[in-house]
Amino acid sequence: MIVNTAYDPLTAAIPAEIPLPNAPLVRVIAQVRFPPVLSIEKRDFVAPFQEAIRARYPILRAEQTQGLVVGPQGTAPLSPQIIWRFSDVEERWRVSLAPDFAAIETTAYRSRKDFFARFTSLVQALAEQVSPKIVDRIGVRYIDRVTGEAVRDLGQLVRPEVLGVAATAAGEHARYTLSESVFTVPELSAQLLARWGLLPKGGTVDPAAIEPSAEPSWILDLDLFRAESRAFDPGEIVETARSYAERIYAFFRWVVTDDFLRRYGGHV
Repeated sequence: MIVNTAYDPLTAAIPAEIPLPNAPLVRVIAQVRFPPVLSIEKRDFVAPFQEAIRARYPILRAEQTQGLVVGPQGTAPLSPQIIWRFSDVEERWRVSLAPDFAAIETTAYRSRKDFFARFTSLVQALAEQVSPKIVDRIGVRYIDRVTGEAVRDLGQLVRPEVLGVAATAAGEHARYTLSESVFTVPELSAQLLARWGLLPKGGTVDPAAIEPSAEPSWILDLDLFRAESRAFDPGEIVETARSYAERIYAFFRWVVTDDFLRRYGGHV
């Protein structure tokens, strides 16, 4: 494989999308954070939001979380927080609403167009029913997970710079390897957190997003975000998130080879 070291996936033109019918994409998430709206924890306040999205996400479950804060005196528990989880019947799509964020995620991603049509509906419902005035953070995350024979073929599927030690003879003995890099994305004034590596059977680096696997696997976890307070403009939020997904795709295409695309059903 010829490696083009001059190509920069963080600034180059977005490549044309090549659909992968058998893509190893296990989860896609888009999230909007805003200053806390404490009324969100009240059922009566959330009811109109539920009605706005209930046709697509009819299952509602309340989840109580308990966080910790670390200070000079040690750790102390934070006040419990309610997160409202709205799911479709198959539970492949989920919308989450908390006092300081809203998110949509799926394990059944079909296309960028479909995902952002749903994200647009979420942001519109958030604007109409919750009415946050400020957005503090916008983030989009794509997680791929390679399993089975493809793990043994990583040398043909992934760029050697990304594989690192897994591409060497010593890599045959590796049970766990994880690389993490944070990149600036100049045109978007955003950052890309990229993680990749081998996980052993039952391993995960984020139980909330990457479920433990029954076999060894290799993950590619790309999270592009901007933490900057701005006016809550639904149209701008959607377009910003869509541009993040496009840049993530450019980085993904830089990571994988044509053999990877063919392996998962792409026509190259």
